[in-house]
Amino acid sequence: QVQLVESGGGLVQAGGSLRLSCTTSGLSFIMGWFRQAPGKEREFVVAMRWSGSATYYADSVKGRFTISRDNAKNTVYLEMNSLKPEDTAVYYCVARQNPTFTVAVIRNPLSYDYWGQGTQVTVSS
Repeated sequence: QVQLVESGGGLVQAGGSLRLSCTTSGLSFIMGWFRQAPGKEREFVVAMRWSGSATYYADSVKGRFTISRDNAKNTVYLEMNSLKPEDTAVYYCVARQNPTFTVAVIRNPLSYDYWGQGTQVTVSS
Protein backbone atom coordinates (compact mmCIF):
# COMPACT_ATOMS: atom_id res chain seq x y z
CA GLN A 1 0.00 0.00 0.00
CA VAL A 2 1.39 3.38 -1.04
CA GLN A 3 0.36 6.55 0.73
CA LEU A 4 0.53 9.91 -0.98
CA VAL A 5 0.52 13.14 1.02
CA GLU A 6 0.11 16.44 -0.78
CA SER A 7 0.87 19.93 0.42
CA GLY A 8 1.41 23.40 -0.95
CA GLY A 9 -2.02 24.47 -2.10
CA GLY A 10 -3.44 27.88 -1.33
CA LEU A 11 -4.82 31.14 -2.65
CA VAL A 12 -2.88 33.09 -5.25
CA GLN A 13 -3.62 35.93 -7.64
CA ALA A 14 -3.75 35.37 -11.37
CA GLY A 15 -0.27 35.39 -12.83
CA GLY A 16 1.22 34.09 -9.62
CA SER A 17 2.95 30.82 -8.77
CA LEU A 18 2.55 27.90 -6.41
CA ARG A 19 4.46 24.69 -5.82
CA LEU A 20 2.67 21.53 -4.81
CA SER A 21 4.48 18.65 -3.13
CA CYS A 22 3.56 14.99 -2.95
CA THR A 23 5.48 12.68 -0.64
CA THR A 24 5.09 8.98 -1.29
CA SER A 25 5.58 6.13 1.16
CA GLY A 26 6.69 3.79 -1.63
CA LEU A 27 8.05 3.86 -5.16
CA SER A 28 5.85 3.67 -8.22
CA PHE A 29 6.70 3.52 -11.90
CA ILE A 30 4.56 6.51 -12.77
CA MET A 31 3.44 9.51 -10.77
CA GLY A 32 1.39 12.50 -11.73
CA TRP A 33 -1.31 15.00 -10.95
CA PHE A 34 -4.99 15.33 -11.69
CA ARG A 35 -7.31 18.16 -10.76
CA GLN A 36 -11.02 18.62 -10.25
CA ALA A 37 -12.90 21.90 -10.34
CA PRO A 38 -16.36 22.28 -8.78
CA GLY A 39 -19.01 20.71 -10.97
CA LYS A 40 -16.47 19.29 -13.40
CA GLU A 41 -14.94 15.90 -14.04
CA ARG A 42 -11.51 14.99 -12.82
CA GLU A 43 -8.93 16.28 -15.34
CA PHE A 44 -5.48 14.99 -16.19
CA VAL A 45 -2.66 17.51 -15.60
CA VAL A 46 0.69 15.74 -15.95
CA ALA A 47 2.40 12.37 -15.52
CA MET A 48 6.00 11.28 -15.40
CA ARG A 49 8.00 8.09 -15.09
CA TRP A 50 9.75 8.06 -11.73
CA SER A 51 12.97 7.46 -13.67
CA GLY A 52 12.43 10.80 -15.38
CA SER A 53 12.65 9.22 -18.81
CA ALA A 54 9.19 10.37 -19.90
CA THR A 55 6.84 13.21 -19.06
CA TYR A 56 3.50 14.20 -20.54
CA TYR A 57 1.53 17.39 -19.90
CA ALA A 58 -2.04 18.35 -20.67
CA ASP A 59 -2.20 21.07 -23.32
CA SER A 60 -3.92 23.38 -20.85
CA VAL A 61 -0.84 23.53 -18.60
CA LYS A 62 2.03 22.94 -21.02
CA GLY A 63 4.65 25.64 -20.72
CA ARG A 64 3.28 26.85 -17.38
CA PHE A 65 3.51 23.79 -15.11
CA THR A 66 6.57 21.64 -14.44
CA ILE A 67 6.73 18.28 -12.71
CA SER A 68 9.91 17.16 -10.99
CA ARG A 69 11.03 14.72 -8.32
CA ASP A 70 13.51 14.41 -5.49
CA ASN A 71 14.57 10.79 -5.15
CA ALA A 72 16.15 11.29 -1.74
CA LYS A 73 12.91 12.71 -0.33
CA ASN A 74 10.53 10.41 -2.23
CA THR A 75 8.73 13.57 -3.28
CA VAL A 76 7.19 14.77 -6.51
CA TYR A 77 6.67 18.49 -7.12
CA LEU A 78 4.34 20.44 -9.37
CA GLU A 79 5.63 23.93 -10.05
CA MET A 80 2.76 26.06 -11.32
CA ASN A 81 3.50 29.42 -12.93
CA SER A 82 1.37 32.02 -14.73
CA LEU A 83 -1.66 30.71 -12.90
CA LYS A 84 -5.10 31.48 -14.26
CA PRO A 85 -8.51 31.49 -12.56
CA GLU A 86 -9.39 28.40 -14.58
CA ASP A 87 -6.59 26.52 -12.79
CA THR A 88 -8.70 26.69 -9.62
CA ALA A 89 -9.35 23.12 -8.49
CA VAL A 90 -8.49 20.44 -5.99
CA TYR A 91 -5.21 18.90 -7.12
CA TYR A 92 -4.59 15.20 -6.55
CA CYS A 93 -1.28 13.37 -6.62
CA VAL A 94 -1.50 9.92 -8.22
CA ALA A 95 0.69 6.86 -8.52
CA ARG A 96 0.64 3.93 -10.90
CA GLN A 97 2.41 0.62 -10.28
CA ASN A 98 2.27 -0.58 -13.88
CA PRO A 99 5.05 0.89 -16.08
CA THR A 100 2.94 1.26 -19.25
CA PHE A 101 3.23 4.91 -20.29
CA THR A 102 0.96 5.59 -23.24
CA VAL A 103 -1.08 8.75 -23.61
CA ALA A 104 -4.37 6.88 -23.41
CA VAL A 105 -3.31 5.11 -20.23
CA ILE A 106 -1.82 8.02 -18.31
CA ARG A 107 -4.71 10.37 -19.10
CA ASN A 108 -7.22 7.92 -17.67
CA PRO A 109 -7.86 8.36 -13.91
CA LEU A 110 -8.76 4.67 -13.69
CA SER A 111 -5.15 3.79 -14.58
CA TYR A 112 -3.85 4.92 -11.20
CA ASP A 113 -3.59 2.71 -8.16
CA TYR A 114 -3.18 5.36 -5.47
CA TRP A 115 -4.52 8.85 -4.89
CA GLY A 116 -3.65 11.52 -2.39
CA GLN A 117 -6.25 13.35 -0.35
CA GLY A 118 -6.10 16.44 -2.55
CA THR A 119 -4.99 20.01 -1.98
CA GLN A 120 -7.01 23.11 -2.91
CA VAL A 121 -5.59 25.65 -5.33
CA THR A 122 -7.56 28.86 -5.77
CA VAL A 123 -6.55 31.50 -8.30
CA SER A 124 -8.26 34.86 -7.98
CA SER A 125 -8.73 37.23 -10.89
